[in-house]
Amino acid sequence: MEANNVSDSQLGVIAIQSGVPGDLTSCHTAKVGGYIVEGHVPAEDIQRLLKEKPAIAGIAVAGMPLGSPGMEQGSTKQSFTTMAFTKDGKRSVFARH
Repeated sequence: MEANNVSDSQLGVIAIQSGVPGDLTSCHTAKVGGYIVEGHVPAEDIQRLLKEKPAIAGIAVAGMPLGSPGMEQGSTKQSFTTMAFTKDGKRSVFARH
């Protein structure tokens, strides 16, 4: 496994080049098992992605919703959706939290 810290502008370029729709970009981009994982995606969604291996480019959680991984604030939680996306821009709901 390799991790690289990049500037915010570089991160945006990497996300767009990886096929992440502009409105789904966030502050973290990872390449996992041939998929793009963007934002504060729960581990169980990544595990499901790797198990099911759907024909998509990746999954994303837009923004930084309270209660998502890394954004915990005690018992305060916002509802959020993990979206699946394809390289040609199609998207669908992958999971609701």
